[in-house]
Amino acid sequence: MIHSLFIINSQRDVFMEKHWKSVINKSICDYFFEELNLGSSVDDVQPVISTPHHYLVSIYRDKLYFVAVVTQEVPPLFVVEFLHRVVDTFTEYFDECSETSIKDNYVVVYELLEEMLDNGYPLATESNILQELIKPPNIIRSVVNTMTGKSNVCETLPAGQLSNVPWRRSGVKYTNNEAYFDVVEEIDAIIDKSGGTVSGEITGWIDASIKLTGMPDLCLSFVNPRVLDDVSFHPCVRYKKWDQEKLLSFIPPDGNFRLISYHLSTNNVVAIPMYCRSTVTFKDGSGRLDITIGPKQTMGKLLEDVVITIPFNKVVLTVTLTANQGSTSFDPSTKIFTWKVGKIDPQKLTPSLKGNIQFPVGSAYPENPTLIADFRIHQLATSGLKVNRLDLYNEKYKPFKGVKYLTKAGRFQFRT
Repeated sequence: MIHSLFIINSQRDVFMEKHWKSVINKSICDYFFEELNLGSSVDDVQPVISTPHHYLVSIYRDKLYFVAVVTQEVPPLFVVEFLHRVVDTFTEYFDECSETSIKDNYVVVYELLEEMLDNGYPLATESNILQELIKPPNIIRSVVNTMTGKSNVCETLPAGQLSNVPWRRSGVKYTNNEAYFDVVEEIDAIIDKSGGTVSGEITGWIDASIKLTGMPDLCLSFVNPRVLDDVSFHPCVRYKKWDQEKLLSFIPPDGNFRLISYHLSTNNVVAIPMYCRSTVTFKDGSGRLDITIGPKQTMGKLLEDVVITIPFNKVVLTVTLTANQGSTSFDPSTKIFTWKVGKIDPQKLTPSLKGNIQFPVGSAYPENPTLIADFRIHQLATSGLKVNRLDLYNEKYKPFKGVKYLTKAGRFQFRT
């Protein structure tokens, strides 16, 4: 299925390659670079590129391009999901997935890729199994391996690899049994000048951190499970139980994992948690910009870490804007104005930004800028999703349970 993998940095250097069958020259990446040159940003690159003899499937994460070479037609999302799993695995092993961390751990990276794919087909992709097969690197283990000539690869096959629960290792024991869930939602929205929603989507996921002894069987229920749509599950979830009763029944992996992810795209469902009122006027050589922002439909929760980014037209010479809250900065080379608002307290002053824009006299008026908003709202899931209870079966202890909610901005834009 997957023939080769190339990892490329932001300078377009192929600093690592892995081949599971015959070696494919890295010149195949020239087709990928041509696609990069055609787009104005990373988002413009097609995830699947067809070449005369191969298909290139790519993702961009952590300022690195991961390009898989496929020699025959396969479900592209299957390859994309595997590439994301590779990045997640590197992050778990090295705390980050960067060019430096990969170069510092070349041996472990190649060992991981060798175990994750067998002759181009996925084999062991679960973190628990991989960490039993290949021990995560540390200083002491690196010194011992250097002196003895041993590797990080375990000599025996993990017990869970051949069981019907391959995602959970056997013999797990904890002094404190805990189960934590993070419900995170990202809002992608375009808001017009009058405050109407042009488009709105919610992408959400539930991340779990499970530290439970033995082989627990969990059942997670929601107050309003019907809001969930277009759901994808971790392999541990029993789909039939969800389909019939809307309950998440599963034997969890040990440690951190993503339980489910979901997507909502109905505009009526998406509650926009922030408003923006703007006025833009131009006259010959100058313009005036007034912006006011504030919370909206946040259920009493505060907007935090608010940042407004305004990319101005290249014709703009200078921007003189003053804010009554937070700090501002303007980059004259990129023409990007940044307003770091911070926390918005509706009981206090409403944040506003006012000032002038200068551009050459006699030139065409610049287009009205689009405002890009970034924010976080703690203890709120804007879709209305709420966890009801967590039940544990197959074990006698009572674990400590915790749920946190977070709403944050994805691609959130205001038109002026």
